[in-house]
Amino acid sequence: MRLVDLDTAASSVAEHCATTGAGGVPRVVASGNFASPVTLVGAVVQQLPAVRLQVLNAQPGLPMHDGVVPETSFVGPAFRRHPRLSYVPCRLSMVPRLFVGPLAPDVVVVHTTTPREGRVSLGLEVNVLPAAIEAARARGGLVVAQLNPRMPWTFGDAVVSVDDLDLGVEVDEPLATHAARPPAPDASLIGSRVAAEIGDGATLQAGIGEVPDATVAGLLERRGLRIWTEMFSDGVLALESAGALDRDTPLRTSFVFGSEELYDWVDANPRVTMLRTETSNSPTRIAAQPAMTSINTALQIDLFDQANASRIDARIHSGFGGQTDFTVGASHSPGGRAFMALRSWHPKADVSTIVPLVDEPVTSFQHGAVVTEQGLAWMWGRDERHQARNLIEHAAHPSVRDDLWEEARALGLA
Repeated sequence: MRLVDLDTAASSVAEHCATTGAGGVPRVVASGNFASPVTLVGAVVQQLPAVRLQVLNAQPGLPMHDGVVPETSFVGPAFRRHPRLSYVPCRLSMVPRLFVGPLAPDVVVVHTTTPREGRVSLGLEVNVLPAAIEAARARGGLVVAQLNPRMPWTFGDAVVSVDDLDLGVEVDEPLATHAARPPAPDASLIGSRVAAEIGDGATLQAGIGEVPDATVAGLLERRGLRIWTEMFSDGVLALESAGALDRDTPLRTSFVFGSEELYDWVDANPRVTMLRTETSNSPTRIAAQPAMTSINTALQIDLFDQANASRIDARIHSGFGGQTDFTVGASHSPGGRAFMALRSWHPKADVSTIVPLVDEPVTSFQHGAVVTEQGLAWMWGRDERHQARNLIEHAAHPSVRDDLWEEARALGLA
């Protein structure tokens, strides 16, 4: 790795991209979520009149001039509803395969720690980045690191040799944080219903948001809990403080975001093992975890237990993410279960989230149970009529139950 200033890094990338890129448009893969190297990406993109910028769950603040095509398999707020969005449907566990196929990177821009003994750490965001780095190096691409002394040092697949980095730019800037809001009463009720089904020694996967936070809050009295997840936030820190976690089992995740307190706890913590996405989201590896319990959400669930968690009015809202990986993996785990947790009524759209038949592409199906503030509807092992009845009677909002029964009869479910 050669240390350079910001301008030199950007001009070096521009020079490299002048002779690469499919159809003359280079592809830049960058760290996503709350670990994007915004300063370095901004300088790089500014030098490229046309570029495909590949970022997972891109957050606000990324530079986007008229020549940028935002490209992703999971749409974050920075890319959502963008007129030039290039959405590539893909299960998160399989995104790394795209980098050795149709989405080969010309440049990879990562956000890392400063070097220590010939290595850096990817810190809070591992995810698909190791695969992107390997793919770029295999095809003569350029790997550039924003070296930030504030980035926590994490272990596992986060550790990268400086020999795998071409250029490094020192940028000392605060990391993005996420402040969780206290769960609303209905979210707390949903979380408590899910938590009541989780026993000691379970392995947890939960995303971020009111319902996962409320679920974690209901698990503080459990003991021997394990973490195998795509990401975690401050809820894991609360479990640690309460003594709920198994101290002899590493906390395995692919990326982290939350508070500064969480980042301080993660820094150089040998109990936290960062995994590349191919491992963290492998359904086979997930299924091997004892009592694997996945907690995901959706925009709609229909009477056939099909979930739409990706699209609104046919327009992509997010993507598959890890939902399909963890739903399948948890369902195959000994003692494992896949929960879908959501409000029965969508507060913004003012519509029922339990519908007769989803009219959008299906994200996942065959869940263990669907949980709303109305109750818990068991799905696994029930025939389709029983599933529909459980959804109507135990998960749907009372104001739509009569209509759902009518639709159920029309669909042959009653």
